Amino acid sequence: MTFRPKFVTFDCYGTLINFDMAGAARRIYQDQLAPDLMQAFIRSFSAFRLDEVLGAWKPYAEVVHNALERTCRRHGIPFRPEDAERIYNEVPTWGPHPDVPAGLARLAQHIPLVILSNAMNCQIMSNVEKLGAPFHRVITAEEVGSYKPQMNGFERMFEILDCGPQDVTHVSSSFRYDLMTAHDLNITSKVWVNRGHEPANPFYGYTEIADIGGLPGVFGL
Repeated sequence: MTFRPKFVTFDCYGTLINFDMAGAARRIYQDQLAPDLMQAFIRSFSAFRLDEVLGAWKPYAEVVHNALERTCRRHGIPFRPEDAERIYNEVPTWGPHPDVPAGLARLAQHIPLVILSNAMNCQIMSNVEKLGAPFHRVITAEEVGSYKPQMNGFERMFEILDCGPQDVTHVSSSFRYDLMTAHDLNITSKVWVNRGHEPANPFYGYTEIADIGGLPGVFGL
């Protein structure tokens, strides 16, 4: 029998929204770095952003600033605070992956949709409005006081929704930010959207889809 959750919960940036931090970095630094060095710079920027969210909560502008400053130091590039601000200010302008609006709209007719995002309240609704589907609830890192992959956001989400791990299907393109934590919190129904961010990791027990267009079929819709 196909599982029908009370809520389908989503990571937003990367999974639904085309989270273009790599493009933002290229637009600023492409004249300073050869293509192979640019790729290394982007990998470092991603790694430092993850490291920055593992501690106490701070505004996402500081996450971007600190991660970019550390990346520049690692690669011997001058750091300018205005570059970090420029990248941060790009975030609300980014829209969905092309496959997202139709798949979400179809699913939303049957199951309430929820976002749990490493986001600021002042930014994310601009992105959510571009998704083309109604959301029952949008929960941010700013609201819960911590970033994924820390567990607190998921625990607060259960409290807000008045449900438990057994009641949701969590959807993400990232193991490190979402699906590993979901596994540790006994969310057994997980969907990995394979956007090429990370390699498959079957240990964590999920259904794999290529894009959000395939998500309604997971629930027999």
